Amino acid sequence: MGLPLSFEFFPPKTPEGAAKLHVVRQQLYVAKPEFCSVTYGAGGSTQDGTLQTVQAILDEGQQGASHFTCVGASRESVREKLALFKSMGLRRLVALRGDLPSGYGAMGEFRYAADLVAFIRAETGDHFHLEVAAYPETHPQAKSPDADLQAYAAKVKAGASSAITQFFFNSDAYFRFVDDAYKLGAEVPVVPGIMPITNSAGLLRFADSCGAEIPRWIRLRLQAYGDDTESIKAFGLDVVTDLCDQLRNAGVPGLHFYTMNQSAPVLEILRRLDLG
Repeated sequence: MGLPLSFEFFPPKTPEGAAKLHVVRQQLYVAKPEFCSVTYGAGGSTQDGTLQTVQAILDEGQQGASHFTCVGASRESVREKLALFKSMGLRRLVALRGDLPSGYGAMGEFRYAADLVAFIRAETGDHFHLEVAAYPETHPQAKSPDADLQAYAAKVKAGASSAITQFFFNSDAYFRFVDDAYKLGAEVPVVPGIMPITNSAGLLRFADSCGAEIPRWIRLRLQAYGDDTESIKAFGLDVVTDLCDQLRNAGVPGLHFYTMNQSAPVLEILRRLDLG
């Protein structure tokens, strides 16, 4: 049995994007993913596109997972959405608090992702496999690393089935997080989130916005390559393949790839790991 794999996509905004993502999915299905997840915009701003993409994945005979945010939601709106998910045949959700859209005042009836997890369990029992987010390098809005760990443990105790981490490039941060979480009794599988490096500026911007740390040596190498995209891609493949190899050798429960709706970088990493 190989290492379980999963892939994340974001909902395309145009018909051309949807057609392109359809091709990307077919290419990635060759790796036999356990499931494919689809992201949600701030305040659920892309939820129609999310559900359309999840439905397409289900129609293609794959296990789909919808991101599900609770910012600004009411119990009734969540109850309606859970009924919709059930009617689609969905068995897997990624339960998140979600980001507050700019100018957004009220939190709604759910303050934290743990509240959403507890509500879903109370409403639907064990129908859904519930993934939650984990932050090996601490959530950017957390008061402290300990407060972040406590918030994570609360999600697990509320009924999370497993967790997917924010992407990272320092495996020690992941191992320390898992050890600390287990000490708090949060003993669900923690799957590392993997971000292929294909674009220097985009990666640095994304990392800064979500609190992921780019080690100084990686940052300096990327800056040194300037606009040399081929060198950036070659370097990125080496770095991320090595990271995945370290994680696999340590016995992680799976690898979750943030595909950015591209198949080639992920497939090349899997080929090098003899997983694709």
